[in-house]
Amino acid sequence: MARDTQSIVKMSRREGYALHPKAHKALAKRTALPGANNTSRGYRAKASQYSLQLREKQKVKRLYGLLEKQFSNLMKEAGRKQGEAGVMLLQLLEQRADNAVYRAGFAPSRRAARQLMSHGHFMLNGRRVNIPSIRMKAGDELVVRPHSVKTEYFKQLDDVSPAPSALPGWIKADRKKLTITITGLPTREEAEPDINEQLIVEYYSR
Repeated sequence: MARDTQSIVKMSRREGYALHPKAHKALAKRTALPGANNTSRGYRAKASQYSLQLREKQKVKRLYGLLEKQFSNLMKEAGRKQGEAGVMLLQLLEQRADNAVYRAGFAPSRRAARQLMSHGHFMLNGRRVNIPSIRMKAGDELVVRPHSVKTEYFKQLDDVSPAPSALPGWIKADRKKLTITITGLPTREEAEPDINEQLIVEYYSR
């Protein structure tokens, strides 16, 4: 399965946005762009409109852990749906199974959630799945496999991935039974707040 293996901290510095919880400290300490020639602390050249569009696309693509072709195909699909293309894109991204696992608090990051999914630790509606990009819909239920319940990760779930302070309205999670139930569709307000989806739409409209 193809995936982006670049350092999440370096990518976060490039985008000026914490793409992973562990990147917050790194961004606070080093505000300059990564690279040997970026010696000016905090230096970022004035961005053109195209650069803003590109960086926003890269930020969101990396935030949700997609490769370029995957993201481009998702944008095309969003454009075919009824409604604002940018909002539809975010809705499709939020509906991914790995994102649902992360949103439910069963993983500390989307990367960790993607790994749990690819290793087959969950069953979807009673069947084992190992595809992180599976799209969740209302009524779907993800359950940790009985064999996986015995692993140290899920035995210590409260330590490795504490329960979130609040769940999105489209997800219900039972940490005792290790189940995630999808109750509806994610709204724009429930997606990541610091995203300007219109810039992404403009990028692909060139």
